[in-house]
Amino acid sequence: MIPIIGKLYREKGVTILLHSRSLVNKSVISILRTHRFARQIEGEELSIEETLPFLEVLGELDLGACKIDLGRLAMAYRAEGGGRSVAEFTAAVLAEVTDGNKAEAQGPRDVVLYGFGRIGRLVARLLIEKTGSGNGLNLRAVVVRKGGEGDLAKRASLLRRDSVHGQFNGTIKVDAKNDAIIANGNVIRFIYSDDPTTIDYTAHGIDEAILIDNTGRWRDRQGLAQHLRPGIAKVLLTAPGKGDVPNIVHGVNHRGLDLSERVVSCASCTTNAIVPPLKAMDDEFGIVRGHVETVHSFTNDQNLLDNFHKADRRGRSAPFNLVLTETGAASAVAKAMPDFKAKITGNSIRVPTPDVSVAILNLQLQRETTREEVLEYLRRVSLSGPLSRNLDYTAATDVVSSDFIGSRAASIVDANATIIDGDTAILYLWYDNEFGYSCQVVRTVQYISGIEYPTYPRTGGHDSAAEIPELVAQ
Repeated sequence: MIPIIGKLYREKGVTILLHSRSLVNKSVISILRTHRFARQIEGEELSIEETLPFLEVLGELDLGACKIDLGRLAMAYRAEGGGRSVAEFTAAVLAEVTDGNKAEAQGPRDVVLYGFGRIGRLVARLLIEKTGSGNGLNLRAVVVRKGGEGDLAKRASLLRRDSVHGQFNGTIKVDAKNDAIIANGNVIRFIYSDDPTTIDYTAHGIDEAILIDNTGRWRDRQGLAQHLRPGIAKVLLTAPGKGDVPNIVHGVNHRGLDLSERVVSCASCTTNAIVPPLKAMDDEFGIVRGHVETVHSFTNDQNLLDNFHKADRRGRSAPFNLVLTETGAASAVAKAMPDFKAKITGNSIRVPTPDVSVAILNLQLQRETTREEVLEYLRRVSLSGPLSRNLDYTAATDVVSSDFIGSRAASIVDANATIIDGDTAILYLWYDNEFGYSCQVVRTVQYISGIEYPTYPRTGGHDSAAEIPELVAQ
């Protein structure tokens, strides 16, 4: 399976999924585990003996750029095969993206990172991983301030090894002569500057790029617009935007974004964690009011030891204390869901762990329900539909925070911690506040660049990009 998946991705821009989970660049064990995950959908594992014939057929078809879900394909064949062979059925289902109907690849699209901190390096890993056929996102440059002697080698080392997320999957070389890092063959130029208005990106061969500002130094339109230099077409902020800057949570409001918008925010990690389940719960049960309490890993904004800080409590030692602080996630909900009328309040407690946080949503619903109804609904939402890439679900009884390091979902519903009492619902949501958020950032970049391709086979709900006319038009 692995060679076919890799060839489809590299040569045709086809991403193979299994129930919304990518199989590209995955190990044998990972692919087997993803098949086993299908138990949550059908009550039994999906065997590789069942999915391999479909994959072999896909390898022979003249496919255009798209995403194909083997799980959906196998389930559709069970229900609608009608005596046809796997080859006949697959060709019929994918007629919209084969031969003369196949979509042309929209890439490549240049990407520039402004800043190379925790989020910047994880976004870099994801972009390098997704290079594929070269028709997708292409990380061309990183802008940083000069850190002194050996700056480039030290930044390469930080990309190569991470105390939380482990080793980089591949090779990294330093080209000091050209101020570049070569990661898995991708040449990434390092531009040293502390002033975005002085940079001409076209001088580095960069054109119509999307710049991702992960410094948080500027959050309003005026400040972020400084990045709109020669070679830069759009700017995306990895922090909550201020003023009239659109705050986008992929899966919830990204399809409503005016694609001519040049300055966009991906909001915060916590906003991305709570908005998908809030959207899901409001759609089904209605929300009167709610409170979110986040138990959040400490960040670089805090001090290792007690020292001066502009915030009252964050100056106290992060590894030694639980630190109460404010969160802007609750107020940011209104920007992501303007039709959402319920009042949401929030606070946060920073705790001495390096990564993975949990958001506790305490909601008053418009109607009474049961624990079984809520969990079955959230399980289905996480498996299919518009939030399946953003919201995950676990029924495991023994999970702890470190089990979610590397999770690609915006948040994961903990079924066993869920409390339902009449019209009150208390949801516990795990989220990798670094990697899960970085995945949301990349998904948003893919959308605004026109490289988020449709998923097949299509279902009745709005769960594929193919059903959004303005995206297909791109």
